[in-house]
Amino acid sequence: MRTVAVVVLNWNGLADTLALLPTLERCRLPEGWQLSILVVDNGSTDGSVEKIRAGFPAVQVLALGENRRFAGGNNAGLARALEQGADAVMLLNNDTEADPALLERLLLALEQDPGAGAAAPLIYFAPPSDRIWYAGGHCVVALGLAAHRGLRTRDLGQYRAVEETGYLTGCCLLARREAWEKVGPLDERYHIYAEDADWSLRARAAGYRLLFVPTARLWHRVSAKTGAASPWKIYQRLRANLLLFSRHARGLARITWLPAFAAQQAVLAGWLAAQGRWAAAAAVPKALVDAMVGKPAAVVRL
Repeated sequence: MRTVAVVVLNWNGLADTLALLPTLERCRLPEGWQLSILVVDNGSTDGSVEKIRAGFPAVQVLALGENRRFAGGNNAGLARALEQGADAVMLLNNDTEADPALLERLLLALEQDPGAGAAAPLIYFAPPSDRIWYAGGHCVVALGLAAHRGLRTRDLGQYRAVEETGYLTGCCLLARREAWEKVGPLDERYHIYAEDADWSLRARAAGYRLLFVPTARLWHRVSAKTGAASPWKIYQRLRANLLLFSRHARGLARITWLPAFAAQQAVLAGWLAAQGRWAAAAAVPKALVDAMVGKPAAVVRL
């Protein structure tokens, strides 16, 4: 019997995590697979550890006692799952709701494509919704571009076939054991954001195909903690992407990525300003300047 481990990161998100866990327990699995759920608690102060253990005794809870952020917390869960012999490990946001076919479809897609190392589902905005949040991703280092495909469009049946994609979102990323071991864990040098794109680029460089599986579905309550397009989120995402492209640019891309990226950010700042969102617009040049002078992203408060 093979095991798929689902690592759910929790930080003061008890209500979200309690809502997610029953949907995971209802997930179907291919024949010969069993499910292990591991909640990693990043030092919550809302009683999460005790209440999750009491409400879901079959779920493992790894209490870290401190906030190791997205990469550190997930890496702790990943290491525990691999130590326990998991054959595949999924990283899953706690503010999500799983369709019963989620795990079954992702695992079958990987089984049917030996060259694929990891896969992600079709992800919608919070239920009830057919509005798409993720339908595969574009990640073109030479253009300084990392973006979700299909963002905010309605699902009209345009995505139905399993296909290779540029990057997988860390909201829901399932990878084979061998891929985790060869590519390694998430890079904890990222303060927040871009850890998934970084891992995806490393997986592609290691020779793995990344799959988008639209028959696997998930709903995501996006930005419940940071707010949609908040100044802090815009700032941190920009800083993370600067780090991402500077690390992965090779050859001619070392020349092209920065001007292309700067042009995209100028358009973003202008669009935000045109909407009267001045604080969000101001976060763009601040992030660029802070990166130039080497100010750590972790100390910034907006």
